[in-house]
Amino acid sequence: MRVLVTGGGGYIGSVAIERLVARGYDVVALDNFSRGHAAAVHPEADKLHCDLRDSTSTAQAVAQSGAEAILHFAALHLVLESVGKPGDYYQTNVSGGINLLNAARDAGISRFVFSSTAAVYGEPQSLPVRESSPKEPINPYGHSKWIVEQLLPVYAETHGLNYAAFRYFNVAGATEERGEDHDPETHIIPVALQVLLGQRDSFTVFGTDYPTPDGTAIRDYVHVADLADAHITAIERLDSPLGAINLGTRDGFSVRQIVESINRVTGQELPIAFGDRRQGDPPALIADTTRARELVDWNPTRSTMDEMIGSAWDWMQRHPNGYES
Repeated sequence: MRVLVTGGGGYIGSVAIERLVARGYDVVALDNFSRGHAAAVHPEADKLHCDLRDSTSTAQAVAQSGAEAILHFAALHLVLESVGKPGDYYQTNVSGGINLLNAARDAGISRFVFSSTAAVYGEPQSLPVRESSPKEPINPYGHSKWIVEQLLPVYAETHGLNYAAFRYFNVAGATEERGEDHDPETHIIPVALQVLLGQRDSFTVFGTDYPTPDGTAIRDYVHVADLADAHITAIERLDSPLGAINLGTRDGFSVRQIVESINRVTGQELPIAFGDRRQGDPPALIADTTRARELVDWNPTRSTMDEMIGSAWDWMQRHPNGYES
């Protein structure tokens, strides 16, 4: 099968391509490379330079790709940036998503896997979070993803689209060749590791008075390779729509546990600063992953915190300046 991966130069997209190539798929990476990295794309994948906001170029690129399935990762994804620049997020994530869906329809591509987010749930009132939990996003990023999710069953009914919408909680780790290289970097684990590389002064723990066992916020983390594998399995099972699926581990790790793991794995002491809680940060966010196990037989095997941190640390030491190293 030939697979088109949008956002193929990004963190998750590039790892997904690596895993696809390893399994023998024929892959096309589509990206405008405004934030992704051409160097992150596996050399055996074809590249198409395209901005999804341009409907004409998108239609041409998708038709040219010859793909039979699409993994759609391309998006803007910074929560704070979305608050300050909501128009950019709706234009890229929603308009770009519609352009891609229309291009897929016109090209006769019926297998479509959408990269969504736990941000569609907003601040859940009960845990673990189930796919049926209320969708009440509290920022434009989460709202833009929820809008596209709502379009998918419409395209399924009208145009025969077979889709899966994976709602990520937190993604971490690296493969030997590919890891996180964002500008700015906002994810907790690479931010902490940048401190140990001398690229930041200290790591801030936001809130120590949450109603959790150690007072710090708890989040669900998944290794990026485990996440990518779920997408590949979904492609193979999209003979009919699968709907929304959470990707997490249901275990959850607190910020203090992450710090302890970093110290243990790296053999260094992470310098810490303490700050107030950030507005909108719930005490805990953990996924119910029953549907992932049932629908795509998903069982993450690399998602221990030590393994996620260890793989990220190995990659960052070898690539201290990201893909420019």
